[in-house]
Amino acid sequence: MPCLLLIVVLLFPRITLALMFFFSTYLERAFHGGLLLPVLGFFFLPLTTLVYAWEINNKMPTAGINLLWLLIAVIIDLGGLGGGARRRSRD
Repeated sequence: MPCLLLIVVLLFPRITLALMFFFSTYLERAFHGGLLLPVLGFFFLPLTTLVYAWEINNKMPTAGINLLWLLIAVIIDLGGLGGGARRRSRD
């Protein structure tokens, strides 16, 4: 069951963020009740927002291997944004 949950989170990060926002306080605790950063994260870097919230809620320092996880999430998010632009320019 945890593996299935991980697959859903990786495939549908925006849906996961929306469900977390409406049904839990996970994002509120990570972003200290602010609304601007989670909304921007929803539109631009959803996987990065999820990884950051996971690290903060589990009281992990944003250094070392945890920083590596965050950078990997940024690269995955930016790769999805850039890949679409490159495909459009080729046609």
